[in-house]
Amino acid sequence: MQRPKKNYQKWMGVKTRINNSSKTRKINEGDIVWAAIGENVGVEIDGKGEKYSRPVILLRKHSSRYFTGVPLTFRPHKGSWYFRFKFRDKEQVAILVQTKLVDTARVYSRMGKLSHKDFQ
Repeated sequence: MQRPKKNYQKWMGVKTRINNSSKTRKINEGDIVWAAIGENVGVEIDGKGEKYSRPVILLRKHSSRYFTGVPLTFRPHKGSWYFRFKFRDKEQVAILVQTKLVDTARVYSRMGKLSHKDFQ
């Protein structure tokens, strides 16, 4: 199978702007945020659109600067590395195998909060 074409130069411009920004966002565990995940390699999940972003669950806040995040998708997946839940009346899938450390500078906006039951 052929790998999709990637535009790493364009992503590097976005990544540079993010890195040079002094923004920190007030975030809490269980928040669902839009975060610039980027243009990644191979099977690593990519962000979408001009901001290379996608929804991410804030799983664990480590400081005001970084957190452990789990990217989300709408695509159905089955298996122990995926967790299905509803958010805003839409089926979401947390891709647990793609859990990663995320700098808060990558966060664009807060979408809402995961239910307490689903967070547990």
